[in-house]
Amino acid sequence: MDHYITGATIRRLREAAGLTQAELALRLCVSDKTISKWETAKGLPDISLIEPLANALKISVIELFSGECVTNANRSCNMKRSRLYVCPICGNVIHAAGGAVISCCGVTLPPLEAEEPDENHAIQVARTDGDYYVTLRHPMSKTHYISFIAFVTDSRFDMVKLYPEGSAEARFFSHGRGEIYCYCNQHGLMKLTLDPRKLK
Repeated sequence: MDHYITGATIRRLREAAGLTQAELALRLCVSDKTISKWETAKGLPDISLIEPLANALKISVIELFSGECVTNANRSCNMKRSRLYVCPICGNVIHAAGGAVISCCGVTLPPLEAEEPDENHAIQVARTDGDYYVTLRHPMSKTHYISFIAFVTDSRFDMVKLYPEGSAEARFFSHGRGEIYCYCNQHGLMKLTLDPRKLK
């Protein structure tokens, strides 16, 4: 983690859990004065107390460090609420079906924000043998390339991982309307809404 827990975070998460300082102290086998010191920035919880503190607050350790409780509101399993994350260090691509706290290589990752494709990232889609054939006229060098292409509908998330010096193309079984995503390692995430009625 790139930072330690703050007193303000502990207080906010404790209050969100509906606990008093005394109740939290009892669960951690410390005094309520200790909790007060943490929350007023006069001390910090020992590293050995991090996991018990997270358990007492009913959150994950990652949520404790980030200061945010994560509730996945994606109860209806709508895959269009998916979030994508890319690690800037190792290039790992992570998909979550809803809001999440994601970390990789010690870095907490923000969800990618998609933009409309520009002229240098134009996404072409054609129907071929019952599939959607997606292509981009884009460099695929070792320093500038498309990392993945994904097709997302209400019920499916399909992704094809691409690599430098390969082709910027992918095939997806046609599932009707959906969204095409592509990720450029230099310019970020692009999104195209696909309407099958407009395909040749």
